[in-house]
Amino acid sequence: METGSFDWHEAGLTVGQVAERSGVAPSALRFYERQGLIGSDRTSGNQRRYHGDVMCRVAMIRACQRVGLSIADIRTALAELPEGQVPGPEDWDRLSQRLQSELHDRIDDLNRALHALTQQSPAEALGE
Repeated sequence: METGSFDWHEAGLTVGQVAERSGVAPSALRFYERQGLIGSDRTSGNQRRYHGDVMCRVAMIRACQRVGLSIADIRTALAELPEGQVPGPEDWDRLSQRLQSELHDRIDDLNRALHALTQQSPAEALGE
């Protein structure tokens, strides 16, 4: 994804423009919209035109997906952002803290599972 050659807050982008700039497939953008993660308006010809916050929201969605958040968890996280406004540094910080906490919890869970596997025989792991 090329991050420096365009206006991150430009409104009125088409699905193709957002896809090209973000590196996310058009079908994924339509899915995000159906899930309520991003918003758009429609032209008189029924074409999508995305709001000025779409690039930041897509970046946040991708960050959330990388740490394994579900769509429902991502929707909850994005619901904390100001509606229709470009997320500011404090919004990024808040999301970053949440993602760090989620990652630490997942790492702890994986370490416990790894420990349990190394301490048990295969039969014990299966509950036999």
